[in-house]
Amino acid sequence: MTYDEYRHLTIERRPNGVLLVTLNRPEVLNATNERMHWELTQVWRTIDEDAAARVVLVTGAGKAFSAGGDLAMVERMAEDPEAVARGLREASDLVYNLINLDKPVVSAINGVAVGAGLAVALLADISVIAETARLTDGHLRLGVGAGDHAAIVWPLLCGMAKAKYLLLLCEPVDGVEAERIGLVSLCVPEEELEDRALEIARRLAAGSRAAISHTKTALNEWLLRAGPIFDASLELEFLDMTGPDVREGVAAVREKRPPRFGS
Repeated sequence: MTYDEYRHLTIERRPNGVLLVTLNRPEVLNATNERMHWELTQVWRTIDEDAAARVVLVTGAGKAFSAGGDLAMVERMAEDPEAVARGLREASDLVYNLINLDKPVVSAINGVAVGAGLAVALLADISVIAETARLTDGHLRLGVGAGDHAAIVWPLLCGMAKAKYLLLLCEPVDGVEAERIGLVSLCVPEEELEDRALEIARRLAAGSRAAISHTKTALNEWLLRAGPIFDASLELEFLDMTGPDVREGVAAVREKRPPRFGS
């Protein structure tokens, strides 16, 4: 694909080889529909083939990074085995294609970050978050296991005890707390987010391309060694997509009430 073919991701070239990727559905807080979910699997391959791109800076348009998966998409998965199989494959591709990209990725996390968008935000090599931003892995609120990315990276970032606490209870975390527990690299005032993230991207672009790539590749072996754990989490998440709890979870979110899971 060329950059112009992406519908919900805006890709802009900045000086010195910095490539700005913006999740761009601001009218729904950049929630991921089927098309955006698929684009988030493909964009890393397109960037990998772009010799002029040295560093990727990814953020969300408007007031949010990404508000998570579109509820209509989740409902369709609950009814369609083919959609479940496609979602499973894409969720795997999103994580592995991002990990295997040898160019450094910086995330500038503004507003809320949930779901596939949260996976991109936290799998970035350097994550910069606004103090006012909020992270939530909301899978269990929907009645499905925490797949996407959490099992592969959260225990490494913030430790197993914190990971279980945050994931099992769907606890939201603001930018200050996310930095304190090691879930992100850096927390800054909201008004400084864009400039600070861009400064980091420029510093990376000015560095040795080979040395940065090789260091990233070596460090990401920690993630790849956890690949079987991630694969199992995805299989269990999408198994839950076929069960009764996910329908109640979606209904509860729509009706803004606590879920009453049958299981």
